[in-house]
Amino acid sequence: MLLAKTSGSSTSILIIYVVVFGALYFLYLRPRSKKQKAARLQSRKVEVGDRAQTIGGFVGTVIHQDADLVTLRSSGGIELEFVPSAIAKRFDPPTHDDADAEHESEEGDNK
Repeated sequence: MLLAKTSGSSTSILIIYVVVFGALYFLYLRPRSKKQKAARLQSRKVEVGDRAQTIGGFVGTVIHQDADLVTLRSSGGIELEFVPSAIAKRFDPPTHDDADAEHESEEGDNK
Protein backbone atom coordinates (compact mmCIF):
# COMPACT_ATOMS: atom_id res chain seq x y z
CA MET A 1 0.00 0.00 0.00
CA LEU A 2 2.80 2.39 0.89
CA LEU A 3 4.59 1.47 -2.33
CA ALA A 4 1.57 2.41 -4.45
CA LYS A 5 1.39 5.92 -2.91
CA THR A 6 5.08 6.53 -3.56
CA SER A 7 4.75 5.47 -7.21
CA GLY A 8 1.85 7.86 -7.84
CA SER A 9 3.67 10.70 -6.12
CA SER A 10 6.84 10.22 -8.18
CA THR A 11 4.81 10.10 -11.39
CA SER A 12 3.14 13.42 -10.62
CA ILE A 13 6.50 14.99 -9.76
CA LEU A 14 7.92 13.71 -13.04
CA ILE A 15 4.97 15.23 -14.93
CA ILE A 16 5.52 18.55 -13.16
CA TYR A 17 9.21 18.55 -14.15
CA VAL A 18 8.32 17.80 -17.78
CA VAL A 19 5.75 20.62 -17.86
CA VAL A 20 8.16 23.12 -16.26
CA PHE A 21 10.97 22.18 -18.63
CA GLY A 22 8.62 22.39 -21.64
CA ALA A 23 7.44 25.84 -20.58
CA LEU A 24 11.04 26.98 -20.06
CA TYR A 25 12.00 25.70 -23.49
CA PHE A 26 9.11 27.30 -25.39
CA LEU A 27 9.07 30.60 -23.48
CA TYR A 28 12.80 31.25 -23.07
CA LEU A 29 15.26 28.94 -24.84
CA ARG A 30 13.59 28.64 -28.25
CA PRO A 31 12.98 32.38 -28.82
CA ARG A 32 16.49 33.17 -27.61
CA SER A 33 18.08 30.70 -30.03
CA LYS A 34 15.97 32.03 -32.93
CA LYS A 35 17.07 35.59 -32.13
CA GLN A 36 20.74 34.54 -31.98
CA LYS A 37 20.46 32.69 -35.29
CA ALA A 38 18.87 35.72 -36.97
CA ALA A 39 21.62 38.01 -35.64
CA ARG A 40 24.30 35.59 -36.82
CA LEU A 41 22.80 35.41 -40.32
CA GLN A 42 22.47 39.20 -40.47
CA SER A 43 26.13 39.72 -39.58
CA ARG A 44 27.16 37.28 -42.33
CA LYS A 45 25.15 39.07 -45.01
CA VAL A 46 27.52 40.98 -47.29
CA GLU A 47 27.10 42.86 -50.53
CA VAL A 48 29.49 43.85 -53.31
CA GLY A 49 31.78 46.58 -51.98
CA ASP A 50 31.61 45.49 -48.32
CA ARG A 51 34.67 44.30 -46.44
CA ALA A 52 34.24 40.79 -45.07
CA GLN A 53 36.15 38.37 -42.88
CA THR A 54 36.10 34.64 -43.47
CA ILE A 55 36.07 31.94 -40.81
CA GLY A 56 39.77 31.43 -41.59
CA GLY A 57 40.60 35.06 -40.89
CA PHE A 58 41.04 36.30 -44.47
CA VAL A 59 39.83 39.90 -44.84
CA GLY A 60 38.95 41.34 -48.21
CA THR A 61 36.50 43.38 -50.23
CA VAL A 62 33.59 41.60 -51.87
CA ILE A 63 33.94 42.08 -55.63
CA HIS A 64 31.48 39.44 -56.86
CA GLN A 65 28.69 37.50 -55.24
CA ASP A 66 26.25 34.88 -56.45
CA ALA A 67 24.35 32.01 -54.85
CA ASP A 68 27.32 29.60 -54.92
CA LEU A 69 30.42 31.78 -54.44
CA VAL A 70 31.64 35.03 -52.92
CA THR A 71 34.82 36.52 -54.39
CA LEU A 72 37.02 38.57 -52.05
CA ARG A 73 39.96 40.76 -53.08
CA SER A 74 42.69 41.46 -50.51
CA SER A 75 44.55 44.76 -50.27
CA GLY A 76 47.41 43.11 -52.18
CA GLY A 77 45.13 42.40 -55.15
CA ILE A 78 44.73 38.66 -54.56
CA GLU A 79 41.27 37.38 -55.39
CA LEU A 80 39.89 34.30 -53.65
CA GLU A 81 36.53 32.60 -53.98
CA PHE A 82 34.63 31.31 -50.94
CA VAL A 83 31.35 29.57 -50.36
CA PRO A 84 28.91 31.97 -48.66
CA SER A 85 28.90 29.94 -45.43
CA ALA A 86 32.65 30.68 -45.06
CA ILE A 87 31.91 34.38 -44.48
CA ALA A 88 32.13 34.90 -40.73
CA LYS A 89 31.13 38.56 -40.57
CA ARG A 90 31.11 41.92 -42.21
CA PHE A 91 34.46 43.47 -41.31
CA ASP A 92 34.16 46.99 -39.95
CA PRO A 93 37.51 48.00 -38.45
CA PRO A 94 37.25 50.50 -35.61
CA THR A 95 37.64 54.09 -36.77
CA HIS A 96 40.08 56.49 -35.16
CA ASP A 97 37.21 58.24 -33.32
CA ASP A 98 36.03 54.92 -31.83
CA ALA A 99 39.53 54.13 -30.57
CA ASP A 100 39.85 57.60 -28.97
CA ALA A 101 36.49 57.30 -27.24
CA GLU A 102 37.41 53.87 -25.87
CA HIS A 103 40.80 55.14 -24.69
CA GLU A 104 39.18 58.12 -22.93
CA SER A 105 36.64 55.89 -21.18
CA GLU A 106 39.47 53.66 -19.90
CA GLU A 107 41.30 56.71 -18.54
CA GLY A 108 38.11 57.86 -16.82
CA ASP A 109 37.77 54.45 -15.14
CA ASN A 110 41.30 54.66 -13.75
CA LYS A 111 40.72 58.02 -12.02
